Amino acid sequence: MSGFATLAMINLDASDPAGQARFYAAVLGWEVQHSQAEYAMIGDGSTSIGFGQVPGYSASGWPRESSPKRYHLDFYVDDLDKGEQQALALGATKPDEQPNADRWRVLLDPEGHPFDICLKS
Repeated sequence: MSGFATLAMINLDASDPAGQARFYAAVLGWEVQHSQAEYAMIGDGSTSIGFGQVPGYSASGWPRESSPKRYHLDFYVDDLDKGEQQALALGATKPDEQPNADRWRVLLDPEGHPFDICLKS
């Protein structure tokens, strides 16, 4: 199937765009390309993720969602335990509920958004 557009980038809501950019840049090994209080962006030269400040922003509170989950990102890692330790050292947290911990781990970024680290195979 042929589309009519190409993905330019992904933009995510945040209360602290610069903090989110630093966190995900460290997770992915990407560069922080732009950083201000209102907006920050990271990229690897072909893909970019932006973080825009939203007044009154709040995370979903997964797994007991106080508001609907807006998104989650999945990242491949070679080793779940090592990837989890590295993410936690960068400021992620780990909720008690883990739906399938032998294949992926659900972690929360510094603003409380869930993201998964997953084995490649």
